[in-house]
Order: sequence, then C-alpha cells, then structure tokens
Amino acid sequence: MNALTGPSSVSSLSAGRRIRELTETVGGPAVDVLVVGLGATGAGTALDAAARGLSVVAVDARDLAFGTSRFSSKLIHGGLRYLASAQLDVAHESAVERGVLMQRTAPHLVHAQPFVLPLTPLVSRGQAALARAGFRAGDALRLAARTARATLPAPRRVSVTETRHLAPAVRGDGLRGGLLSWDGRLTDDARLVTALARTAAAHGARVLTRLRALELTASGARVRDELTGEEGEIRARAVINASGVWAGGLVDGIRIRPSRGTHLVLRPDSLGPLPAGLHIPVPGESNRFVLVLPQDDGRVYVGLTDEPVDGGVPEVPEAPETDIGFLLDVLCSVLEVPLHRDDVVGAFAGLRPLLDTAAAGAGTATRTADVSRRHAVLTSSEGVVTVVGGKLTTYRRMAEDAVDTAVRVRRLPAGPSRTASLPLVGAAPPHVLTALAAPRRLVRRYGTEAPAVHALGARDARLGEPVLSGHPVTGAELLWALRHEGALDESDLLDRRTRIGLVPADRTAALPAVRELLDGALPQRS
Repeated sequence: MNALTGPSSVSSLSAGRRIRELTETVGGPAVDVLVVGLGATGAGTALDAAARGLSVVAVDARDLAFGTSRFSSKLIHGGLRYLASAQLDVAHESAVERGVLMQRTAPHLVHAQPFVLPLTPLVSRGQAALARAGFRAGDALRLAARTARATLPAPRRVSVTETRHLAPAVRGDGLRGGLLSWDGRLTDDARLVTALARTAAAHGARVLTRLRALELTASGARVRDELTGEEGEIRARAVINASGVWAGGLVDGIRIRPSRGTHLVLRPDSLGPLPAGLHIPVPGESNRFVLVLPQDDGRVYVGLTDEPVDGGVPEVPEAPETDIGFLLDVLCSVLEVPLHRDDVVGAFAGLRPLLDTAAAGAGTATRTADVSRRHAVLTSSEGVVTVVGGKLTTYRRMAEDAVDTAVRVRRLPAGPSRTASLPLVGAAPPHVLTALAAPRRLVRRYGTEAPAVHALGARDARLGEPVLSGHPVTGAELLWALRHEGALDESDLLDRRTRIGLVPADRTAALPAVRELLDGALPQRS
C-alpha cells in the first residue's frame, strides 16, 4: 500500500465487497475455515488462518467489534495483576503479547501509557511498598518478554511536585508523592478489530458482517443475512466458534460466566489536564484499582468494575447506577474537587466471556474477579472448535491456539502461525510514523493510511470539518470508514469506527451530519 494514495483494494471492506463475497460464499464451495464472531479473537482467528494460506470466511451477526471488544479499558496489559494471583503463565503470556503489539504488529495503535498512583493518606506505607514491589515485578515481566526499555520506561517513585504535575486534580493535603508506572494503551479497541479484519481480508479472508450463524455443525453453518432475511448454508472443513459471551448459544456444553466491566465517560475539562493516567486503590482490596484513562479525543474514562452477570446476555449491556456510584466514590476519594453524578456524561459496560470452570467441575469461584483469565480451546463431540475466556491483550495467542486445534482436528494442510511478526494494516516503525504528513491524532488511529484520510478532508472542506463541535472526528474519517472499513450504517460510524456515541448527547447532535454523509456516500459504496 502507498500511504499517500490510500489502501490496497485487497484490504478495503465496503458494502459492495460484502455483497459480492456473500454471493460467492452462501451456497458456494466449501472453504477451509469458517470463523463465527468478529471481535478481537474472531478477527484475529480469521487473520491467523488466512495468513497460513487457508481459505477463510468470517461472519458476525452484527458488526466488527460489536460486543466486548469495543467496551474494554483500551489497555494492553503486561500481566501484573496475574502475578498477585500466582497465574505466572498468564502474566508472562500477557507481557509477551503486549510486546508483540507494541513493537511489531500494531505500533501505530498501541503506545506506552504512564500511570501515577498518588500516595494519599488513604494509601498506607505498607500498601505503597507492596505496590512498588508489584511495579518492579511488572518490569521484570517486560524484561522476560524481551520488550525494549525504549518501548516501556522503568517504574519509579516520583516527588509530590511531579505527582501534582502528572495528576493536577489530586488532593494535595497529606500527599507523599506517587508511584509512576507504564503499560500499553490502545488508541481504540474497536480500531484494533477493524485493522485485524482488514488485514485478514488482505490475506484472502471473506469478512461478512450482518450475517448471523443460526446453527453450527462440524461441516459449516446455517446463516441468515440480517439485512435481507435470506437464509442459506456455508460449507467449511473446520468451524471455529469465537462468539465470546454468546458462544454457549451456538455449541452445547459451553458454559460462560459473564463478568461486567463498567466505565464512566467524563468531559475533557472535568479533571483538567492529565499528562498521566491514575491508579486509585480500591478500599479493602489488596490488588484492585480504579483506573483513570485519558483518551486521545480529550474525554476521560474511569473504570472498571468486575461484577457477575446473571440471566440472558444482552446485545448491548447497560451500566447500572450501582457501578457508576462505586466508580465515582473511589475516584472522588483522591480528588481536590469532588465530581458529581451530573459530571458523568456517559457510561459503558462490557461483558468478559469467562469460562465457567465451576460448572466443569474445576471448583467454585465466589467472584468473577477470582475467575482465571486463562483462555480455553474446546472441541465439541461433533468437531466444532470453540475459543473462550482470555482477554483483549492475548487475542493473538488465543487465535493461534484455536487455529492450531482446528488444523489438527480437521487435518487441514497448514503450517505454523505467522501472526507474531505480521504487521496489521497501517503499521510501521515509529520513525516512519512520525515522518508522515498528517496530524498526529490521525497517525495514532490510521498509521500509514493517515495521509490518505487527511487528504480526503483537504480536497473537500466540508469533509475536513469536525462532525460535532468540540470533538475531533471529521467527515473524512466517516467517509473512509464507509469506503474502506466495512461501516454500513450510522451506528457503525458513531459507535464503533468512532466513539462519538459513548456520550448520548454527542451522538444525538452528530446524527444529522452522519445521515447527510450516508445519503451522499451510498452510491459510492460499491
């Protein structure tokens, strides 16, 4: 791809491509692998299989990153929290995968994020010593994972003055300084999924959204086009169920124990400038923090909870007032000027697809926070492969393990995984990214494609303008999403290709401009 002229047609997803590939797939010849689910794990699985030379179809009933993968903390964790629970293998795996993303596959999307843990009177000296030891252990994980010091700086103690600079909103009375640490942060989790899906498409995968899998067998699936209602069959030599919290509805015997993670959304001016994120210890917990996460669009996320969810799985989970109140209380415990419920302009909740190991006879966990974040690859008696559990950081390893299993069980002709060294669409070394002729914000979202996105706005002044006052997303970015990123409607644009929709008032205000763009762009989406 030439960064100045736009993306390669083989990676671009559009309405027209969807129609063509849908026609070729449903009722067509059998493919090697059918992947169900297009979150991070499903899109990563499609890429892994396609990169091995297998023919691949990947489907989702809704859109790219419709479920859990767009409701994370946007963090690529190095595995520190798993050390405290003695899950050493999970911790090391997380650190390794963080390094893969930051240094090889997605350096445009994953960056080093500083965090400060303010040592307020609520943090005892014993707690501070324990946290400091933990950060040092996390740095040892970085070293074991061979992630360069230039990628992730060392943790250290900082003075009161430096703490107030990094976190001006923190109360000064009794402040003893802070602990500075670093981790990986995604520009946007949904953008990672989009990059995965497009890279899979560039390797020959057919990526079909709005195509619901109604029934799975070892030789394919019965599907329904959610746009037309038409049903048909997709034949495949191997089927991989990567549908997250919905996995149990497609394969018998899979028991998911969802855990709800809630985040608050604050306006840019709510906490003032935030050069760093915050770790705020949760009272009464030895290894649990509320995170304050500044975003590139100026908003601030505050999260997160870890609460069990009973009953059916909603399409879009709601953030309950109890979660909002809990997060607000912990946040205000360190602030000079407390925030109130009215300062929370949005909230979102994601459901972690944790495997119910208690149901499988592996013991009983009293809280979802205690359930292991290890992933599992299970094969049904019919031969359908299901990948569940895990976390966003380790999506690539989950995908590799799922494809390895499918290749072995279904005897597919394929070699080992290549994705640990395969750059995603837009990826390039840091020195290349910094030299691109485009605004830094676009480079952090589109990588090497940023100049082409910027050029759309330069050619048409209307596209160069923000679609919403006070928010940086432009009409050019929305048009790019329609032409190249598989967006089909206003919800795709507002809620996943951009995150305008996380604030309901902003979503409403942006709708007229988005609808006008859709009306004008529809004839070009072939």
